[in-house]
Order: sequence, then C-alpha cells, then structure tokens
Amino acid sequence: MVNVSDKDVTTRKAVASAVVTVQPHVLSKLIAGEMKKGEALLTAKIAAINAAKQTGLLIPMCHPLSLDLIDVHFDKLNEKQIKITTTAVATARTGVEIEAITAASIAAVTLYDMAKSADKSITIGPIQLESKSGGNSGDYTRGPS
Repeated sequence: MVNVSDKDVTTRKAVASAVVTVQPHVLSKLIAGEMKKGEALLTAKIAAINAAKQTGLLIPMCHPLSLDLIDVHFDKLNEKQIKITTTAVATARTGVEIEAITAASIAAVTLYDMAKSADKSITIGPIQLESKSGGNSGDYTRGPS
C-alpha cells in the first residue's frame, strides 16, 4: 500500500454509478420487488453497503477505511435500464473512490443475480466514478460523454 501517513485527515466524498440493462418486463419486476428471489433493490442496496465496508479486504492495495456514509440510489433511465448511484464519505487520509465504485459494482452484480432466471441477456456497464472531493488531488466531476 501507499504510505498516506503524511496526508492530512480531511472529509473525502466520492460518487460512482453503474447501469444495468435488462428486458423491460424484468425491469418492471425488479422495481416492483416481484422477482422470485425477493426484493431486488433492497437486496442490492444491502449488498452495496456491505461491499463498500469490505473494500479494503477485496482490493489488495486499498486502505481499509472507517466510512461515515454509504448511500445507494436507483433511478430508472428508460424501459430497459436502471442506474445505481452510490455515495461514499469518510474522514480519512485517503479517498473513497474505490469504496463508491465497489458499492455500485456489487449492487449491479446483485441485480444480475436477482434477475438472471428471468433474463439471460442482462448487461452491466458502464461502471464509473462520477465525482470526488477532498484530498491532495482536488475535486473531480465527470463531464458529459
């Protein structure tokens, strides 16, 4: 791991997203909580929170962090796509970008798992950092693609 002991402890925030594409009838069931495995969005939210908290164990060079916040939101983009947006906040010496990205990724994989019996054509992506603030490298906000 990189030595961060000389860095200042500051509030760090990162927002990441992932898009999941499914068949329209499956998206309706995901949102309504009508999948055979149960409430998909709630399950994905819990998975995202757990994943963010475990990021330091999952990613070899990532520092384990005490997180102040993990927030997860789902937005229907169209009849086939749902966007997962995760926010991670910590008061630390290093950023929380990987925690936010890990949370979004695992939420997307969880939705895949919840819906795979109903749709074999599910895709995940893009998964990306939307913004970050705090730290030596300054703020970042993704521009329009």
